[in-house]
Amino acid sequence: MSDEIRVYGIHSLDDNLFLKKNVIAISWHEFGDLAAVEPTREAFKARYQMIYPDAKPGSIPGSSGMLYRFCHEIQVGDYIVFPSKIDKMINIGMVESPYFYDQTEPEYVHKRKVKWLKHIPRKSFTQGALHEVGSALTLFAVKNYPDEFLAALDSSFTKTDKPDDTVGATAEEIKQSTRDFILKELSHHLKGYDFEKFVANLMEAMGYRTEVSAQGGDSGIDIKAYKDELPPRIVAQVKSQDSDIKETTIQSLKGAMMPGDYGVFITLSSFTKNAKKYLDANPIIRGIDGDGLVDLILKYYDKLDEKYQDIIPLEKVYIPVNKSV
Repeated sequence: MSDEIRVYGIHSLDDNLFLKKNVIAISWHEFGDLAAVEPTREAFKARYQMIYPDAKPGSIPGSSGMLYRFCHEIQVGDYIVFPSKIDKMINIGMVESPYFYDQTEPEYVHKRKVKWLKHIPRKSFTQGALHEVGSALTLFAVKNYPDEFLAALDSSFTKTDKPDDTVGATAEEIKQSTRDFILKELSHHLKGYDFEKFVANLMEAMGYRTEVSAQGGDSGIDIKAYKDELPPRIVAQVKSQDSDIKETTIQSLKGAMMPGDYGVFITLSSFTKNAKKYLDANPIIRGIDGDGLVDLILKYYDKLDEKYQDIIPLEKVYIPVNKSV
């Protein structure tokens, strides 16, 4: 793809506005005329913070950046990919005008005129391309599959019957995105004692009876668990820290264990090299890192308390996989 040709993706809740009035548009109507703001990302960020004082700090750069991109980065002649929900089509167009502010609109006041060049069924594209334009962002640069969308503008473009080699990669991206989401939400919402209670609930979902130690710990033991009325007892230490767990920290759990106990050390992060060696040399203690914890969450998600499902809201879906793998 030529460096001069740029492709952007956009989403909307008002398909008819885009398709019938030949525009692309974004909301944030309280922001006012974008052209009245100094054309720098920092100026847009400062105004966004002023207009939306309750906005989460982490969302400000992305949201203000989208407004800047819509007004200043996108140029006449750039291409737009718009997946419409009403007809399940991929609409490809070319930007025909600079940014303009439309006060007559109740919501989508920031606009650009677009000439729609082609409306193509979603099934004509690879899963990778569809996944990219399915971004959760309102406005974004299409970086991975711009050539596929531009090729679709050719009159000879037809749906290929060749195997879609993007399926496997797309499935893995979806899976990894889900895993990243789970760890981020746990790290953000459940720290310290709250994380201990979550792990106890997860162990209960796995079929254990649990007892969470009083806040402040119980000499290195955070959770005691039993499968039934008889031994063995399982003792767990839980850490929500971002840094990797060291060998000495695991030793504190082993020191608190009684003869016949089994131990489990659960962390959102990982283990240092020496800590892994220590776990290998002490098989009565199992280490569960962030990835292992996500595996358990996905397996027993339906049995978690509703309050934890609200913290990490997930929906079970089917995704395509590469049968040749």
